[in-house]
Amino acid sequence: MNETYQQRISTGKQAIEDAEWILVGGGAGVSAAAGITYSRKRFTENFAPFIEKYGLTDMYSSGFYPFPTQEERWAYWAKHIFVNRYEPSATRLFEDIFKLVKDKNYFVITTNVDSQFEKSGFPTEKVFEVQGNYGYLQCAKGCHNKVYFNETLIKEMVNETVDCKIPSELVPKCPVCGGSMDPHLRINQYFVQNEKWYELNKTYNQFIQDSEGKKIIYLELGVGFNTPGIIRYPFEQMTHHNKNATLIRFNKEHPEGAKENRDKTIAFTEDMQDVVSALLK
Repeated sequence: MNETYQQRISTGKQAIEDAEWILVGGGAGVSAAAGITYSRKRFTENFAPFIEKYGLTDMYSSGFYPFPTQEERWAYWAKHIFVNRYEPSATRLFEDIFKLVKDKNYFVITTNVDSQFEKSGFPTEKVFEVQGNYGYLQCAKGCHNKVYFNETLIKEMVNETVDCKIPSELVPKCPVCGGSMDPHLRINQYFVQNEKWYELNKTYNQFIQDSEGKKIIYLELGVGFNTPGIIRYPFEQMTHHNKNATLIRFNKEHPEGAKENRDKTIAFTEDMQDVVSALLK
C-alpha cells in the first residue's frame, strides 16, 4: 500500500466511525466486484449453446436479443436469472459491507436486481431495489400491480431446456390478461411498481429527510453512468448541501466527482474487497 491509499483508508475509517447515519448506494460495479460478472468466462461457461446458436456476446446485451419465439426467449432468461439470482450464495464482499454498516442507522438504495444485499444479511425493509428483482415476474404490459416469485418456475425451465428452448407449457402467461410475462426489471414504461416498491420508496425518502444535516456517510458502491440520476447525482447533491456529510465512492473508472465536494469525498479505485476489508480492520 502506498501512503495515499493508507491515508484514504485511515480517513474513511474515521469518517465511518464518527458517522451517525450511512446511506448505501449499490450499482452494477459492486456485484461485479463480488464475482457476479456478465461477460468473459462466467458468460461463456454458462451460455455456450446460446452463444453458438445466436452469437450472443455477454449477458447484459443478450437481454435485448430478439429471440424468435417465447420458448427460446424464456430458455435464455431462465438461465440468466438462475445464474445471477438463484445459483450464487451470499458473497464475502456484500457480507463485509453489511458488517461495515450494520451498527449504524443505515439504508440501501440499489439498481442491482440480484438480491445480494438481502442474501448477505441486510433486512428486506432496509433495501430499496428501485429497478426490480430477478426473483419475480410481472405482466409484460403491466396490466395489474402485482409481481410473482419465480424460483420454482425458473428452475423447472432450466431443467427442461433442450436446444435453447423450453416446453411451450412452461411459457409464463399473465394470470389477469393472459398476455406475455417479463422479468420484473425496469426495461420499459410497463415496469410494475407494486405496494412493496412504494413502501420502500417512502422509507428511503423518510431516511433522507431524517438524516438531513446529520453526520452521514454516502457510501457509493460501483455506480456508473447508466442510471446516474438514481444514486450518483443525488449522492453528490446531498453531500454538497450537508456540511456534515462525507461521500465515500468506490469507482475504478469514474472516481472523480463534483468539484464542490472535493474536500468531502474519499474515492477508491482499488479492488473493492481489499478496501472494504481494510476499512473493517
